[in-house]
Amino acid sequence: MQEPLAFAAEKDSPAPAQQQPVQSGNPSVSAITQAAVKAGVLACASRINQVTNFLTAGSQWFGAFLIVPPANPDQQIVSASLEIQSKDAPLAYASASFAPNQANGCGGMYETVVYWAQGCDKVASQNFGGLKRIDTKQGAPSAHAPSIVTLDGGATTKIFLMPAGTGCVSIKKEVVQ
Repeated sequence: MQEPLAFAAEKDSPAPAQQQPVQSGNPSVSAITQAAVKAGVLACASRINQVTNFLTAGSQWFGAFLIVPPANPDQQIVSASLEIQSKDAPLAYASASFAPNQANGCGGMYETVVYWAQGCDKVASQNFGGLKRIDTKQGAPSAHAPSIVTLDGGATTKIFLMPAGTGCVSIKKEVVQ
């Protein structure tokens, strides 16, 4: 089942530090979570809510496309693709996937993709200044430097900066535990 969703941003709220139970009638339950629950996705509802609230916090508006398997949706991987327009950042594409029956209950991961008009060095210093560059030149000829810069945001977060014309595309990937 694929369900397109379009929303005005709800409220500016950061993601909770830990997965919280989703309760019916709770105003902090995202519309994406509500759609997932309606489609029969219960095991990952709290993780979906945690991640989608984080991704859409501070947005002016967002749209989402929820991809739910037609059979046994509560026992299979579920994915959402989002278009997010924030007040203070360029338009972003985000993808989030959720898998039930993991060691932590429901495993989740997301990626955000943003095009910046500035070059990657400037994007790295202005937007990700506190992160360390990682050498990813595994097996590349010694004269060839990798085009994609990797920044280390910790054990579960990496940011990839890829040149795109005169600008830069940032891809943030995080596994949510």
